[in-house]
Amino acid sequence: MLATLPGRTQGLCLITEPLLADLRLDRVTYANLNLWATLLGALFCFPAGSAIDRFGLRWVTSALALLLGMTVWQLSALAGGVMVLFTLLLATRAFGQSALSVCSIATVGKWFPNRAGYAMGIYSVLLSVLFALAFGAVGYSVRVNGWRTAWVQIALALIFLITPLVVFVLREPKDREPRPDPERAQTGREGEAVDLTLSQALRTSAFWLFAGAAASFNLVSSGLGLLNEAVLRERGFDQHTFHLFLIVTTLLSLVGQLACGWLTRRCQYQTLTLVALALYAAGLAGIPLISTLGQLWCVAALVGVAGGMIIVIFFSVWSDLFGQRHLGRIQGAAQMLTVISSALGPVLFARCAAATGSYASLLFALAAVSFVLAMAAKTIRLPRLTV
Repeated sequence: MLATLPGRTQGLCLITEPLLADLRLDRVTYANLNLWATLLGALFCFPAGSAIDRFGLRWVTSALALLLGMTVWQLSALAGGVMVLFTLLLATRAFGQSALSVCSIATVGKWFPNRAGYAMGIYSVLLSVLFALAFGAVGYSVRVNGWRTAWVQIALALIFLITPLVVFVLREPKDREPRPDPERAQTGREGEAVDLTLSQALRTSAFWLFAGAAASFNLVSSGLGLLNEAVLRERGFDQHTFHLFLIVTTLLSLVGQLACGWLTRRCQYQTLTLVALALYAAGLAGIPLISTLGQLWCVAALVGVAGGMIIVIFFSVWSDLFGQRHLGRIQGAAQMLTVISSALGPVLFARCAAATGSYASLLFALAAVSFVLAMAAKTIRLPRLTV
């Protein structure tokens, strides 16, 4: 998942401002390019999920890591041209944010078929630490060496470190039947676990609630993430503070991840989703009101903790509720929705700033949406996992 950094909004936001200045592009044009690149790139989630279920994790993941590295290398050498930029953005989104993310989540889900939430909590904590280190290292490289050098360094890591690591270390999980979980599953006449197909999962309200909650979170985090520097500049903070904000929110998300990973063994997913989205709504509503560093770190705590909880929920809920036989396809569908929403986020933020001169009204509106979804989470019933 760390290898998806250059294809994710959180990675691209590190080079947004210097890239726009270098290529002489305005934010609205860039947001539109990012929108269509992300929307089209989301289509790669389906074939990635199907390929995992059919061919296995090892070779699908290694091929995608190599393709992403080659794409990042080409982007670092970009001299100009809107269509070339669009093509490279599309490839980074398709190979990184979409397909490689499906591989990463499916790996943990397939290796831990029972109570994936606890495993996903540990996975998320390690991921947050790595992303925090990456934000600091890449941000420093961008400031000192420029965005092109930073992207070359990432490309080299993808091609000569991540790809060989996957080839020689990743192993396919052994076929194993998930055991019925008396705390989660509803006992039926035989008490045996059932693996739902993609079509069956799509017919449940639980799929759409959890996918919708994750999609709404991604919409906000992508728009706020890609233009985070501009949003914080509006509140009077500089680029260095922006980089610190990324690191702090990522590290504080560890609290949410640890707590949520532990609580998935004791609380219903609906309750955890309600708490996470309510905290996130409070954090979003606070951003337009901050003016001091103390207030900024309070908002960072709310956003970070809530984000950590939502990440664990999104990573773990699919195998716990729908089984693992068709996990790649189900997670591919869910991932596609989050990628589409992440494409819409930057456009909404850019257009709001262009129309009103501020991001405040949109942040308040999105906080309200998160709160409404939080209330709706408690009304959803979990699907049956037993017959």
